[in-house]
Amino acid sequence: MSLLVLPPPDGLPPEPDRFPGAPHPREVLSLVGHAHAEAEVLEAWRSGRMHHAWLITGEEGIGKATLAYRIARFILGQPARDAADMAVPAHSPVAHQVAGGAHPDLAAIRRVWNANTKAAFTEIRVEDTRKQLDVFNKTAGSGGYRICIVDACDDMNAHSANALLKTLEEPPRQSLFLLVAHQPGRLLPTIRSRCRMLPLRALSSEEVMAVTRGLPGGDEHPEAVHRSAALRGDGSVRRALSLLDPKKLAFGDKVEALLARLPRLDDGEVDAVAEAVAGRAGDAAFEMFCDACERWLAGRLHATGGAGAALPVAEAWTFLTEGRRDVDALNLDRRPFVVSVAAEMARAAQ
Repeated sequence: MSLLVLPPPDGLPPEPDRFPGAPHPREVLSLVGHAHAEAEVLEAWRSGRMHHAWLITGEEGIGKATLAYRIARFILGQPARDAADMAVPAHSPVAHQVAGGAHPDLAAIRRVWNANTKAAFTEIRVEDTRKQLDVFNKTAGSGGYRICIVDACDDMNAHSANALLKTLEEPPRQSLFLLVAHQPGRLLPTIRSRCRMLPLRALSSEEVMAVTRGLPGGDEHPEAVHRSAALRGDGSVRRALSLLDPKKLAFGDKVEALLARLPRLDDGEVDAVAEAVAGRAGDAAFEMFCDACERWLAGRLHATGGAGAALPVAEAWTFLTEGRRDVDALNLDRRPFVVSVAAEMARAAQ
Protein backbone atom coordinates (compact mmCIF):
# COMPACT_ATOMS: atom_id res chain seq x y z
CA MET A 1 0.00 0.00 0.00
CA SER A 2 1.45 3.35 -1.06
CA LEU A 3 0.70 6.32 1.14
CA LEU A 4 -0.63 9.54 -0.35
CA VAL A 5 2.27 11.99 -0.02
CA LEU A 6 2.68 15.41 -1.63
CA PRO A 7 6.15 16.48 -2.83
CA PRO A 8 8.15 18.81 -0.57
CA PRO A 9 8.40 22.48 -1.52
CA ASP A 10 11.64 23.89 -2.89
CA GLY A 11 13.87 26.39 -1.16
CA LEU A 12 12.96 25.73 2.48
CA PRO A 13 15.74 25.87 5.11
CA PRO A 14 16.49 22.64 6.98
CA GLU A 15 13.63 21.61 9.24
CA PRO A 16 14.47 20.06 12.63
CA ASP A 17 11.08 18.32 12.76
CA ARG A 18 11.61 16.52 9.44
CA PHE A 19 13.08 13.03 9.73
CA PRO A 20 15.99 12.76 7.25
CA GLY A 21 14.89 11.13 4.02
CA ALA A 22 11.20 11.06 4.98
CA PRO A 23 8.33 13.45 4.15
CA HIS A 24 7.28 16.06 6.68
CA PRO A 25 3.98 15.27 8.47
CA ARG A 26 2.27 18.17 6.69
CA GLU A 27 3.02 16.48 3.34
CA VAL A 28 1.46 13.12 4.29
CA LEU A 29 -2.25 12.93 3.46
CA SER A 30 -2.73 9.31 4.53
CA LEU A 31 -3.22 8.33 8.16
CA VAL A 32 -2.42 4.81 9.36
CA GLY A 33 -4.05 3.89 12.65
CA HIS A 34 -5.64 6.33 15.12
CA ALA A 35 -9.12 5.94 13.64
CA HIS A 36 -10.61 6.38 17.12
CA ALA A 37 -8.88 9.75 17.56
CA GLU A 38 -9.99 11.01 14.16
CA ALA A 39 -13.54 9.87 14.90
CA GLU A 40 -13.53 11.79 18.19
CA VAL A 41 -12.51 15.05 16.53
CA LEU A 42 -14.91 14.46 13.66
CA GLU A 43 -17.79 13.94 16.09
CA ALA A 44 -16.94 17.23 17.81
CA TRP A 45 -17.00 18.96 14.42
CA ARG A 46 -20.31 17.42 13.44
CA SER A 47 -21.90 18.44 16.74
CA GLY A 48 -20.88 22.05 16.33
CA ARG A 49 -19.04 21.93 19.66
CA MET A 50 -15.45 21.90 18.45
CA HIS A 51 -13.13 22.49 21.38
CA HIS A 52 -10.67 25.31 20.74
CA ALA A 53 -7.60 23.34 21.92
CA TRP A 54 -6.66 19.66 21.59
CA LEU A 55 -3.66 18.09 23.29
CA ILE A 56 -2.50 15.16 21.13
CA THR A 57 -0.35 12.86 23.25
CA GLY A 58 1.60 9.64 22.86
CA GLU A 59 5.04 8.26 22.17
CA GLU A 60 7.29 10.08 19.74
CA GLY A 61 7.00 9.02 16.11
CA ILE A 62 3.54 7.40 16.17
CA GLY A 63 1.77 9.95 13.96
CA LYS A 64 0.67 12.75 16.30
CA ALA A 65 1.87 15.54 14.00
CA THR A 66 0.48 13.72 10.95
CA LEU A 67 -2.93 13.67 12.63
CA ALA A 68 -2.62 17.34 13.62
CA TYR A 69 -1.96 18.41 10.03
CA ARG A 70 -4.77 16.15 8.81
CA ILE A 71 -7.20 17.88 11.18
CA ALA A 72 -5.89 21.29 10.09
CA ARG A 73 -6.34 20.51 6.37
CA PHE A 74 -9.85 19.27 7.03
CA ILE A 75 -10.95 22.34 9.00
CA LEU A 76 -9.25 24.81 6.65
CA GLY A 77 -11.08 23.20 3.76
CA GLN A 78 -14.36 24.37 5.37
CA PRO A 79 -16.04 20.97 5.22
CA ALA A 80 -19.72 20.29 5.68
CA ARG A 81 -20.89 19.43 9.20
CA ASP A 82 -21.88 15.95 8.05
CA ALA A 83 -18.50 15.13 6.44
CA ALA A 84 -17.91 11.37 6.39
CA ASP A 85 -14.19 11.58 7.19
CA MET A 86 -11.27 13.99 7.29
CA ALA A 87 -9.74 13.08 3.95
CA VAL A 88 -8.81 16.01 1.69
CA PRO A 89 -8.13 15.40 -2.03
CA ALA A 90 -4.50 15.63 -3.06
CA HIS A 91 -5.43 18.05 -5.85
CA SER A 92 -7.15 20.53 -3.51
CA PRO A 93 -5.52 23.95 -3.04
CA VAL A 94 -5.63 23.63 0.75
CA ALA A 95 -3.65 20.37 0.63
CA HIS A 96 -0.88 21.99 -1.41
CA GLN A 97 -0.85 25.17 0.69
CA VAL A 98 -0.49 23.17 3.92
CA ALA A 99 2.16 20.88 2.41
CA GLY A 100 4.15 23.92 1.33
CA GLY A 101 3.84 25.63 4.71
CA ALA A 102 2.12 28.49 2.92
CA HIS A 103 -1.48 28.52 4.14
CA PRO A 104 -2.21 32.02 5.52
CA ASP A 105 -4.50 30.71 8.27
CA LEU A 106 -2.16 28.00 9.57
CA ALA A 107 0.77 28.65 11.91
CA ALA A 108 3.29 26.12 13.20
CA ILE A 109 5.17 26.69 16.45
CA ARG A 110 8.30 24.53 16.37
CA ARG A 111 12.05 24.61 16.64
CA VAL A 112 13.63 26.52 13.77
CA TRP A 113 16.93 26.57 11.95
CA ASN A 114 19.68 28.94 13.11
CA ALA A 115 21.40 30.19 9.97
CA ASN A 116 24.29 31.62 11.98
CA THR A 117 25.31 28.38 13.68
CA LYS A 118 24.08 26.12 10.86
CA ALA A 119 22.15 24.06 13.39
CA ALA A 120 18.66 23.96 14.84
CA PHE A 121 17.81 25.84 18.00
CA THR A 122 17.56 23.38 20.87
CA GLU A 123 14.21 24.76 22.06
CA ILE A 124 11.19 26.70 20.85
CA ARG A 125 12.02 30.34 21.51
CA VAL A 126 9.50 32.89 22.75
CA GLU A 127 10.11 35.20 19.77
CA ASP A 128 9.25 32.39 17.34
CA THR A 129 6.15 31.54 19.37
CA ARG A 130 4.87 35.13 19.34
CA LYS A 131 5.57 35.42 15.63
CA GLN A 132 3.42 32.38 14.86
CA LEU A 133 0.65 33.40 17.27
CA ASP A 134 0.27 36.57 15.23
CA VAL A 135 -1.98 34.52 12.92
CA PHE A 136 -4.77 35.18 15.45
CA ASN A 137 -4.38 38.93 15.06
CA LYS A 138 -5.41 38.72 11.41
CA THR A 139 -8.70 38.03 9.74
CA ALA A 140 -8.93 34.54 8.33
CA GLY A 141 -8.35 34.68 4.61
CA SER A 142 -11.33 32.47 3.85
CA GLY A 143 -13.50 33.71 6.70
CA GLY A 144 -13.09 30.40 8.50
CA TYR A 145 -10.79 29.07 11.20
CA ARG A 146 -7.29 30.15 12.11
CA ILE A 147 -5.20 27.23 13.32
CA CYS A 148 -1.95 26.85 15.23
CA ILE A 149 -0.03 23.57 15.52
CA VAL A 150 2.62 23.21 18.23
CA ASP A 151 5.09 20.43 17.45
CA ALA A 152 6.16 19.64 20.02
CA CYS A 153 5.21 21.22 23.33
CA ASP A 154 8.12 19.32 24.90
CA ASP A 155 10.51 21.71 23.10
CA MET A 156 9.02 24.91 24.56
CA ASN A 157 10.91 26.85 27.20
CA ALA A 158 9.12 28.57 30.08
CA HIS A 159 8.77 31.89 28.22
CA SER A 160 7.34 30.36 25.05
CA ALA A 161 4.93 28.21 27.07
CA ASN A 162 3.64 31.27 28.90
CA ALA A 163 3.22 33.16 25.63
CA LEU A 164 1.11 30.28 24.31
CA LEU A 165 -0.91 30.16 27.54
CA LYS A 166 -1.94 33.80 27.22
CA THR A 167 -3.62 33.12 23.87
CA LEU A 168 -5.12 29.84 25.09
CA GLU A 169 -6.71 31.65 28.03
CA GLU A 170 -8.59 34.07 25.76
CA PRO A 171 -8.87 32.31 22.41
CA PRO A 172 -10.15 34.40 19.51
CA ARG A 173 -13.33 33.36 17.77
CA GLN A 174 -12.95 30.42 15.36
CA SER A 175 -9.45 29.59 16.56
CA LEU A 176 -8.06 26.08 16.89
CA PHE A 177 -4.93 24.91 18.70
CA LEU A 178 -3.49 21.46 18.01
CA LEU A 179 -0.78 20.75 20.57
CA VAL A 180 1.52 17.76 20.10
CA ALA A 181 3.16 16.43 23.28
CA HIS A 182 5.32 13.37 23.86
CA GLN A 183 5.35 13.88 27.65
CA PRO A 184 2.24 15.90 28.55
CA GLY A 185 3.01 15.65 32.26
CA ARG A 186 5.83 18.16 31.75
CA LEU A 187 3.45 20.79 30.39
CA LEU A 188 2.15 23.66 32.49
CA PRO A 189 -0.98 22.43 34.29
CA THR A 190 -2.72 25.61 33.16
CA ILE A 191 -2.09 24.66 29.52
CA ARG A 192 -3.30 21.09 30.03
CA SER A 193 -6.45 22.30 31.79
CA ARG A 194 -7.46 24.34 28.75
CA CYS A 195 -7.11 21.46 26.32
CA ARG A 196 -9.20 18.47 25.42
CA MET A 197 -6.99 15.40 25.68
CA LEU A 198 -6.57 13.22 22.59
CA PRO A 199 -4.27 10.33 23.53
CA LEU A 200 -2.86 8.14 20.75
CA ARG A 201 -1.69 4.58 21.25
CA ALA A 202 1.48 3.14 19.82
CA LEU A 203 1.01 1.58 16.38
CA SER A 204 1.08 -2.16 15.86
CA SER A 205 4.10 -3.59 14.07
CA GLU A 206 1.89 -4.22 11.02
CA GLU A 207 0.78 -0.57 11.01
CA VAL A 208 4.37 0.62 11.39
CA MET A 209 5.43 -1.57 8.47
CA ALA A 210 2.54 -0.26 6.37
CA VAL A 211 3.93 3.24 6.84
CA THR A 212 7.61 2.49 6.28
CA ARG A 213 6.84 0.45 3.14
CA GLY A 214 4.24 2.94 1.90
CA LEU A 215 6.45 6.01 2.07
CA PRO A 216 8.35 7.10 -1.05
CA GLY A 217 11.46 4.95 -1.37
CA GLY A 218 10.01 2.25 0.87
CA ASP A 219 10.63 -0.37 -1.80
CA GLU A 220 14.39 0.14 -1.51
CA HIS A 221 14.49 -2.37 1.37
CA PRO A 222 13.28 -5.99 1.40
CA GLU A 223 10.10 -6.80 3.31
CA ALA A 224 12.13 -8.70 5.91
CA VAL A 225 14.10 -5.56 6.77
CA HIS A 226 10.89 -3.53 7.14
CA ARG A 227 9.37 -6.22 9.34
CA SER A 228 12.40 -6.48 11.60
CA ALA A 229 12.59 -2.69 11.95
CA ALA A 230 8.87 -2.50 12.71
CA LEU A 231 9.13 -5.16 15.41
CA ARG A 232 11.96 -3.24 17.07
CA GLY A 233 10.23 0.11 16.58
CA ASP A 234 7.97 -0.30 19.63
CA GLY A 235 5.05 1.24 17.76
CA SER A 236 7.02 4.25 16.50
CA VAL A 237 7.45 4.90 12.78
CA ARG A 238 10.29 7.31 13.52
CA ARG A 239 12.19 4.63 15.42
CA ALA A 240 11.53 2.03 12.74
CA LEU A 241 12.77 4.37 10.00
CA SER A 242 16.00 4.86 11.92
CA LEU A 243 16.49 1.07 11.88
CA LEU A 244 16.01 0.47 8.14
CA ASP A 245 19.59 -0.64 7.80
CA PRO A 246 20.72 -4.30 7.80
CA LYS A 247 23.84 -3.40 9.82
CA LYS A 248 21.75 -1.75 12.55
CA LEU A 249 19.40 -4.71 12.61
CA ALA A 250 22.33 -7.10 12.91
CA PHE A 251 23.60 -5.09 15.88
CA GLY A 252 20.12 -5.26 17.39
CA ASP A 253 20.20 -9.05 17.02
CA LYS A 254 23.52 -9.09 18.87
CA VAL A 255 22.10 -7.06 21.78
CA GLU A 256 18.94 -9.18 21.94
CA ALA A 257 21.07 -12.34 22.06
CA LEU A 258 23.11 -10.90 24.91
CA LEU A 259 19.96 -10.06 26.88
CA ALA A 260 18.37 -13.44 26.17
CA ARG A 261 21.26 -15.23 27.88
CA LEU A 262 21.11 -13.23 31.12
CA PRO A 263 22.16 -13.70 33.87
CA ARG A 264 25.04 -15.39 32.03
CA LEU A 265 27.39 -12.90 30.42
CA ASP A 266 29.98 -13.53 27.76
CA ASP A 267 32.79 -10.99 28.17
CA GLY A 268 33.56 -11.13 24.46
CA GLU A 269 29.96 -10.32 23.53
CA VAL A 270 29.82 -7.45 26.01
CA ASP A 271 33.10 -6.00 24.73
CA ALA A 272 31.88 -6.23 21.12
CA VAL A 273 28.71 -4.30 21.98
CA ALA A 274 30.72 -1.75 23.95
CA GLU A 275 33.07 -1.14 21.01
CA ALA A 276 30.12 -0.70 18.63
CA VAL A 277 28.70 2.22 20.65
CA ALA A 278 31.97 4.16 20.92
CA GLY A 279 32.42 7.59 19.38
CA ARG A 280 30.12 9.62 17.15
CA ALA A 281 29.80 6.67 14.77
CA GLY A 282 28.20 4.70 17.59
CA ASP A 283 25.36 7.15 18.34
CA ALA A 284 22.63 5.00 16.79
CA ALA A 285 24.04 1.79 18.30
CA PHE A 286 24.10 3.37 21.76
CA GLU A 287 20.44 4.40 21.46
CA MET A 288 19.56 0.88 20.30
CA PHE A 289 21.43 -0.72 23.21
CA CYS A 290 19.78 1.50 25.83
CA ASP A 291 16.31 1.10 24.31
CA ALA A 292 16.70 -2.70 24.22
CA CYS A 293 17.78 -2.72 27.87
CA GLU A 294 14.79 -0.57 28.83
CA ARG A 295 12.43 -2.96 27.06
CA TRP A 296 14.02 -5.95 28.80
CA LEU A 297 13.79 -4.30 32.21
CA ALA A 298 10.19 -3.25 31.63
CA GLY A 299 9.26 -6.82 30.76
CA ARG A 300 11.17 -8.15 33.75
CA LEU A 301 9.52 -5.66 36.10
CA HIS A 302 6.11 -6.69 34.84
CA ALA A 303 6.92 -10.38 35.37
CA THR A 304 8.36 -10.10 38.88
CA GLY A 305 6.14 -11.05 41.79
CA GLY A 306 6.51 -8.79 44.81
CA ALA A 307 8.53 -5.76 45.84
CA GLY A 308 11.54 -7.82 46.90
CA ALA A 309 11.93 -9.42 43.49
CA ALA A 310 11.34 -6.13 41.71
CA LEU A 311 13.98 -4.18 43.66
CA PRO A 312 17.05 -5.35 41.66
CA VAL A 313 15.19 -4.56 38.42
CA ALA A 314 14.26 -1.09 39.66
CA GLU A 315 17.86 -0.46 40.70
CA ALA A 316 19.10 -1.52 37.27
CA TRP A 317 16.50 0.75 35.64
CA THR A 318 17.70 3.72 37.70
CA PHE A 319 21.33 2.94 36.90
CA LEU A 320 20.54 2.77 33.19
CA THR A 321 18.38 5.89 32.89
CA GLU A 322 20.52 8.15 35.07
CA GLY A 323 23.76 6.88 33.55
CA ARG A 324 22.42 7.30 30.02
CA ARG A 325 21.55 10.91 30.78
CA ASP A 326 24.97 11.62 32.26
CA VAL A 327 26.82 9.96 29.40
CA ASP A 328 24.95 12.13 26.89
CA ALA A 329 25.18 15.35 28.90
CA LEU A 330 28.86 15.03 29.80
CA ASN A 331 30.00 13.32 26.59
CA LEU A 332 31.52 10.43 28.55
CA ASP A 333 33.08 7.30 27.08
CA ARG A 334 30.18 4.91 26.52
CA ARG A 335 32.18 1.69 26.63
CA PRO A 336 32.63 1.37 30.41
CA PHE A 337 29.00 2.40 30.86
CA VAL A 338 27.83 -0.46 28.62
CA VAL A 339 29.96 -2.95 30.55
CA SER A 340 28.51 -1.68 33.85
CA VAL A 341 24.94 -1.80 32.53
CA ALA A 342 25.43 -5.39 31.40
CA ALA A 343 26.60 -6.31 34.90
CA GLU A 344 23.59 -4.57 36.46
CA MET A 345 21.27 -6.40 34.08
CA ALA A 346 22.83 -9.73 34.99
CA ARG A 347 22.25 -9.03 38.67
CA ALA A 348 18.64 -8.09 37.96
CA ALA A 349 18.15 -11.37 36.07
CA GLN A 350 19.33 -13.59 38.95
